[in-house]
Amino acid sequence: MLTTQRKQLILERLRQDGQIVAKALSEELGISEDTVRRDLRELAAEGQLQRVHGGALPASKAVGNLQVREHLATDDKRALGRAGAALVQPGQVVILDGGTTSLQVVQHLPLDLRATVVTHSPSVAVALADHLQVEVLMLGGRLFRHSMVNVGASVTEAAMKLRADLYLMGVTGVHADAGLTTGDFEEAAVKRTLHARAAETVVLASIDKLGAASPFGIAALKELATLVVPAATPAKLVASLRVAGAKVVSARP
Repeated sequence: MLTTQRKQLILERLRQDGQIVAKALSEELGISEDTVRRDLRELAAEGQLQRVHGGALPASKAVGNLQVREHLATDDKRALGRAGAALVQPGQVVILDGGTTSLQVVQHLPLDLRATVVTHSPSVAVALADHLQVEVLMLGGRLFRHSMVNVGASVTEAAMKLRADLYLMGVTGVHADAGLTTGDFEEAAVKRTLHARAAETVVLASIDKLGAASPFGIAALKELATLVVPAATPAKLVASLRVAGAKVVSARP
């Protein structure tokens, strides 16, 4: 089998099975594990998959910058934003992550809502300007322009003083084995801290993030209060996430 054929097979297996085990594939094809690992390295360098110990997982498509992600799964994100906004109750302290889905949450919040929103996203803070009864607390730090969020020690130190009712977390990967992941080391550290300071954490995940993984881990699926997914998410994928411990609910279109 030619290299290009092997790589196409690897990508097809990832789509079908959600993972590649290097040893099993080498035995099936009658080639060395070194050959399989080389193929995986090259595909990972192209952004086609995420290498893990012993094999590979599908790479998240949600790794572009904020401007790119604005045009991905827009209908799903509106539904997810509506579902997220419905979870916010008057009087709560809510941590709202950065990202395009979080901006959809803001658009669906009632203008007369009385609550406190903590965010490390300048974009989310500005979007809340018309919600005059919402107290907006910004966590400041170094601006990570890719996601338009603040990161660094000053963010995590300030977050440690919080006690929030709800954290609406943004991620780039939701996988049964890899759990919740994102593409930046410092951003992952901020998310872990915010998660630890909230009574409940909810992830609103568009279809491009489901069954995929990014390099940096945040938390296991079982640590979530709820994972909200698009209504059209395949039943097999939902089942695998539930087996991993996630409480999965569908956002109404």
